[in-house]
Amino acid sequence: MTIAFLNDQFLPLEEARISPMDRGFLFGDGIYEVIPTLHGKAVGMNAHLDRLQNGLDELAITNPKTKAQWTELVSELVTKNTQALNSASVGVYIQVSRGTEMKRAHGYPDNITPTVFAFAFATAAPPVPDKAAVVTFDVASGEDKRWQRCNIKSTSLLGNVMHYQQGRQAGKQEIILLNSRREVTEASSCNVFVVKEGIIMTPPLDHQILPGITRKLVIESLAAEGVEVQEVPVTAEVLFSADEVWLTSSSKEISPVTSVDDKPVGNGQAGDVWLKAITAFNKHKFTL
Repeated sequence: MTIAFLNDQFLPLEEARISPMDRGFLFGDGIYEVIPTLHGKAVGMNAHLDRLQNGLDELAITNPKTKAQWTELVSELVTKNTQALNSASVGVYIQVSRGTEMKRAHGYPDNITPTVFAFAFATAAPPVPDKAAVVTFDVASGEDKRWQRCNIKSTSLLGNVMHYQQGRQAGKQEIILLNSRREVTEASSCNVFVVKEGIIMTPPLDHQILPGITRKLVIESLAAEGVEVQEVPVTAEVLFSADEVWLTSSSKEISPVTSVDDKPVGNGQAGDVWLKAITAFNKHKFTL
């Protein structure tokens, strides 16, 4: 039995309840974060909490906790669930909705208390820095049909869910999305990097793309090793002719893609540049 946190109370996850009039339930009116930990140590904590604050500001929701309080909550959830989860890799999901009002109205209500919910869950072990042993991904591609504020980590994830299902129905583990200009935006739940002739590229941040924390840490960890990542538009042509493609997220860290639409990426195996990137990431991920 895992222990969750709901509105200042720790309780068994199975017992956590919210009102059906909560705006997170009715409208998806809320922000969430997933903070990864390894052996109890958080990866990118400050960056995750900064993004949480930015999302709450975008939605005009008052942050109910300080950074120190969020950090303590994450630590407590990991500690309380260590035995039940029996995993060195634990993710902590945090969700803040606008709160509950006893009428359904689109406009933001005044003076309601945000709903805070958090729980811990076991995640897959981080990718191993071994080209022969790392878990790789086969992905599909498709037109990006989501809303135009993907930079906000909103709980309104139906577009992402539908795209993920699109990839799943194609027999793939993810889908890489292309906008109307045939440029890569992101995957359904990951950022995307490509390597072409030794140059590492990732789409620049804008309203189409979530500012992924792992994306940020990859760029910064490579920079610490003297390796540049170019934040530039990545066309479909570049994607389909790339030597390497990676997916990055809090749960996947840096995972190699070995095929897109059944066509091999490079030689169809994890690449040398990926190995350099995951080595740099592992070296710096707890310090950036």
